[in-house]
Amino acid sequence: MAQAAAIAEKEIPSPNVGTEKPFIVVEEEPVFSESAAWEPIGEGWKPLHGRFAQDGVSVEWHEFHVDEPIDWGASFHPQSLEICLNLAGNAKVTHGKQSLSIGPRSLAFYCVGDKPLQATRLAGSSKHEFLTMELGIDALADSLGTGTAQVHPLIARALTKGGFSTGLGHLSSMYVEQDRWVKQLLNPPVPQAAEALWIKSRVQEILAQCLFNQPKAELFCDRQKNIARGRVDRAIEVLRENLSEPPSLEELGRRVGCSQYYLSRTFSKETGSTIQQYLRRLRMERAAELLKSGQFNVTEAALDVGYTSMSHFSQAFCHEMGECPALFQKSTPAS
Repeated sequence: MAQAAAIAEKEIPSPNVGTEKPFIVVEEEPVFSESAAWEPIGEGWKPLHGRFAQDGVSVEWHEFHVDEPIDWGASFHPQSLEICLNLAGNAKVTHGKQSLSIGPRSLAFYCVGDKPLQATRLAGSSKHEFLTMELGIDALADSLGTGTAQVHPLIARALTKGGFSTGLGHLSSMYVEQDRWVKQLLNPPVPQAAEALWIKSRVQEILAQCLFNQPKAELFCDRQKNIARGRVDRAIEVLRENLSEPPSLEELGRRVGCSQYYLSRTFSKETGSTIQQYLRRLRMERAAELLKSGQFNVTEAALDVGYTSMSHFSQAFCHEMGECPALFQKSTPAS
């Protein structure tokens, strides 16, 4: 956080001691600046939403290649929670004898109190691609409200104290859905006026998914849940790769390693949608991205996602996006 400058006051005696009141010298401590940490990266650092100093929350995208390790910890705001959704590249965050080794397609969170964290983005042949969400204590408390049962101990302690203590949270693999959200955050599939609301909703979902602990009674079925979720994630990935010519339900089941009937039930349970409904959503989100780019007209966008009937496409788009494709394109500036 670009912290408000702390003011230190010192009384300096006047040369005419006893005849005049002492005067005050005001000394300002250096203000934290994240931009200085990313200066060597240049355009590889892209703020997407919010300013930590003013709003208590910020969402930022990072994409760069480094030949030597860089001091990632220099970008961490004091008194903040940071969540990293890491698509590519490797990093390490260390606090005392504990560390988080963050690899591709992983999610991690950590807190910075008054003492800094040691963190490094490692050199390598692959590019670093990751999204960070930073929240101050007030923004976090507002987001969680009263729903703090089973919250991670590091977060519970911060909420109780009204401030963060430096420490490491949890490291996990990213879901396919989270991967999709990260990519959509770079180009939200909604009109520009709705982007801030859309981004805030994604931040809320990530908080719900990564800051809470499961009760021990639930742990015995985690493996089966992970298997089921993995199949659903794989099915979504297959659908996304084949929007114009999606596989049949039988073929989709074969690709993810289960029967079509089991996949259909599991998919609905995990996503709250049927496979067909989810496919329509993916198609419309992709069409929205194409229309927003300014390089596709409505007919071209429809054909790209597998629709030959413009009336069916318009109806589906309106259902998913809330307005017809022609109006969406007019109301959304080309990106």
